[in-house]
Amino acid sequence: MNQENAISSFALYKRVLRYLRPYWKVFVVSILSMSIAAATEPAFARLMKPLIDGGFVNKDGSSLIWAPLAIVGLFLVRGVTSYINEYSTTWLTGQLVQALREEMFTKLTKLPVDYYDNHPSGRIMSRIAYDVNLVTEAGFNVITVTVKDGITVLGLVSLLLYTDWQLTLICLAVLPIVTVCVRVVGKRLRGLSRQNQQNVAQLTQILGEAIDCHRVVKVYGGEKYESERFHRAAESIRHNIVKQSATSSANTGVTQLFIACALALILYFAAMRAHSGDFTAGDFMSFLTAMLMLFAPVKRITSISQSLQKGLAAAESVFNFLDQPTEIDAGKNVLANVQGEIAFENVSFNYSGAERAALKDVNLTIKPGETVALVGSSGSGKTTLVSLIPRFYEPSSGSVLLDGLPLNAISIVSLRENIALVSQDVVLFNDTVMANIAYGKTGPVSEQEVIEAARAANALDFIENMPQGFKTIIGENGTKLSGGQRQRLAIARALLKNAPVLILDEATSALDTQSERLVQSALENLMKNRTTIVIAHRLSTIESADRIVVMSQGSIIEVGTHAELLASAGQYALLHQIQFAAEK
Repeated sequence: MNQENAISSFALYKRVLRYLRPYWKVFVVSILSMSIAAATEPAFARLMKPLIDGGFVNKDGSSLIWAPLAIVGLFLVRGVTSYINEYSTTWLTGQLVQALREEMFTKLTKLPVDYYDNHPSGRIMSRIAYDVNLVTEAGFNVITVTVKDGITVLGLVSLLLYTDWQLTLICLAVLPIVTVCVRVVGKRLRGLSRQNQQNVAQLTQILGEAIDCHRVVKVYGGEKYESERFHRAAESIRHNIVKQSATSSANTGVTQLFIACALALILYFAAMRAHSGDFTAGDFMSFLTAMLMLFAPVKRITSISQSLQKGLAAAESVFNFLDQPTEIDAGKNVLANVQGEIAFENVSFNYSGAERAALKDVNLTIKPGETVALVGSSGSGKTTLVSLIPRFYEPSSGSVLLDGLPLNAISIVSLRENIALVSQDVVLFNDTVMANIAYGKTGPVSEQEVIEAARAANALDFIENMPQGFKTIIGENGTKLSGGQRQRLAIARALLKNAPVLILDEATSALDTQSERLVQSALENLMKNRTTIVIAHRLSTIESADRIVVMSQGSIIEVGTHAELLASAGQYALLHQIQFAAEK
């Protein structure tokens, strides 16, 4: 959040209204309908004069007929135009929310990996799910109130001026005071709205973690701790809402007090005028009706400050998110017939805010079709190194090349089309088995292709034994499957993609012996005729690799085959000895 800057209210409005530009005809219809509906209010107040003077004072029978009929006609016009206004406003609001949500989701898919590293998922989700709805208050709901009530106020004030301008000046005298109150309170409300968005994000984060980590919560008895965290987050939201309500109510109360004082004076002087004969009964009734009708729209206009500041704070949050830089993709080259040679040339990398470099001057060339295993203790830089290949991160210095081309000279889409990834933390979607495997290939995929990929991944047997076979819904992240089954689905997905470069990030480290054998067999099918980089925890799984690269503290310290490294009696031999002793 520290990277985000405040945006002026005017700039926010310009950006919000830009989304309504394609629907300007509906917008115009909405404005016209609300203007007509607003104009009926001063017209109703004006009808009081002929109704009272003609019908009651002068005993004119025609006034008692046409004036009530005119009132019915006014309310008929008002009902029709209000319906058109409500319908068009809701339609435009829906279009605005949908357009913003879709643009934010598209932005979400194009953000660099380090954005996700530095921003909690709860805050990201609350922006798309919660903040966007509040934007409509700054976008169109406020416009509706401002235009409709503004026209009503303008019409009623004009009627008051026409009826008696001297009395009306008393009413207008309170406007500067109201303006100052609205401005002071508006700043306070906007700050509270920003804080509330943070609180909602925190609540979403805690809720998501409690759901995702429910097994850990249960087994370690964390129910009370999580409940207390949730209570604190919910309490913060409650306090903030009370503060917003109190601030808004105080603003409304003070404003209404000044307006009431002005109205009291007006009533006093109007009664004095009527008593002296300068005011007819119709004039007084028309003035009194307009004055009373003026109270409600002025109240709504002064109260709209809370909705406005909430909306502006939300719009600021949304547009700060939309202004985040996407992944840099200046590459023009589109890959064809990739051989799979990967070269790291003097590559160094630093994570933002880290005390030491994750990689230091790494030089490594992997030949086409070669299987290279990366081993080393946790934090040695293995995962960071392979994360540079699909350009999840950019090197701080040096360059990574594929078939002699620097990765940043290759289109990101083209680069990633030629890379498949299978990791220890398998990511599956709450969809069918078929859809999860087919995810590995863009464009149309035949059922037979999916079946063949499943067979090669040793997954066909367990899939066919599932209740609905390939059409079975596997649950969120495959919760209905075992670890080995999830892993084999990920391998089937990679097989279907058929990419020339394959990254295996500890793909078997969390499996039991039987599952590991099945997965290892599937991996052997997957690794055929591909350039493969394997991050391995169990050294027994990479003994047949063409080369083994040993890393320590971001640097390569040993390279060789399994036999060569054992013979050299270095770090790899020590790691192998420790694991061999532990497995006895």
